[in-house]
Amino acid sequence: MDIRQMRYFIAIAEEKNITAAAHRLHMSQPPLSLQLKQMEEELGVMLVERHGKKFELTDKGELLYRHALNIVHSFEEVKNELQETDEGRKGNLSVGINTLSVPQFPEWLDEFHSMFPLVYLRIVQNDSAYLAELVKNRSIELGLVRLPLSNQDLSYLHLYNEPFVFVCREKIGDSISLETISRFPLILPSTEGLGSYNIINEAINKAQLTVQIICECSDMNVLMKLVSSGIGATIVPESVFRSYRQSNLYAREITDSTLTSSMGLIWLKQHHLSRPARNFIELVKQRLGISES
Repeated sequence: MDIRQMRYFIAIAEEKNITAAAHRLHMSQPPLSLQLKQMEEELGVMLVERHGKKFELTDKGELLYRHALNIVHSFEEVKNELQETDEGRKGNLSVGINTLSVPQFPEWLDEFHSMFPLVYLRIVQNDSAYLAELVKNRSIELGLVRLPLSNQDLSYLHLYNEPFVFVCREKIGDSISLETISRFPLILPSTEGLGSYNIINEAINKAQLTVQIICECSDMNVLMKLVSSGIGATIVPESVFRSYRQSNLYAREITDSTLTSSMGLIWLKQHHLSRPARNFIELVKQRLGISES
């Protein structure tokens, strides 16, 4: 098998349909079907199970898919490293951004694009845990996430801290205590992202309070709309409230807690970072006044 066939198989595995995979690869269906047959004959195993027009990977197919991803990504890293020219003014940059938002990100991206207009940008939005996995499997190169993350395979640059705020529909003064918050039904950021949910839960446990969590939600826009409808209140990082606020919602400082959310920029340890990625990291450090490497 060669790198070309591995790209073919990745497309087939992900699309689960030979026609869709051929369309993705900008080729016709018969040659792709022939390539799949030749791969199975060469390896002496069945790679897919055919159910009409749909494919499902066999256990051997799953194994090949995982290895093919690693091999193709490694090949791309080597190719990019060898072909990098003009101090990163050309190339690709893929960045993931946490669902909970980074207010400065559009400004950073605009400035980066002004400095390096020939760099092709790919932006992915999702929760921090998922973005960490995308960085780990090299689907994206950088991720802007909520810390902490337990993944030991990642390096990170701490960007800044920000406070959590209590958000509800009632005007209840400029600040509020955790004890008072415990009387409200709460809608919290989803456990899928882990970071924010765990930080809030640890603060509540430390204060030895019992709270009524009626819902969790991974989409901040939906979460704010739920709070706006009156179902419950929430605790979120301040930037989330600024980004997704509704006209009838009010944010209050939490007085008796050190609830803070940390933002970080992550990348894969011990792997080559493209020149565009290094340039983006330097731009972020400059804008935030971060001097350490």
